[in-house]
Amino acid sequence: MATVELTFSALPAHVRTARLVATAIARRTGVQESLLDEVRLAVGEACSRAVEAHRLHCPSEPIRIELSDDSGRFEVVVSDSAPNEESPIEEPSQTLHLGDEASFNLVPDSFMSGFGIAVITGLADDVEVYPGPKGMRIRMSWPAAATAANGLTPA
Repeated sequence: MATVELTFSALPAHVRTARLVATAIARRTGVQESLLDEVRLAVGEACSRAVEAHRLHCPSEPIRIELSDDSGRFEVVVSDSAPNEESPIEEPSQTLHLGDEASFNLVPDSFMSGFGIAVITGLADDVEVYPGPKGMRIRMSWPAAATAANGLTPA
């Protein structure tokens, strides 16, 4: 399946739409039914964090979501453009892997935003955060089975 891209303005009402789209695509890519609530909640947390950051720093800039299935995984990337002067990572190629506590403590954000990232980490199978001075990208993924619905043959 090709990547689906969605952009929306920094309004809380659009978070619901992003959750619905992500859940529908996750279902289509073969994510287990039991994981769909986790997909919906994680995408909602990431989008809510981005909406809040944009409302504070750049309300006219859109938030971007990319949804794709690649190599048996359903992947969602939520990107914002909110400036982050406190970012400890200057190079976008550097990654914070949230599997260990030390790297989680480096994420520069408010308490509530950090809490949202902790929630995402508990919901998604794999999470990476790419903070930078010109925004943050949160990449999360879940296993997706090959199904006839997404054009693949069952495993």
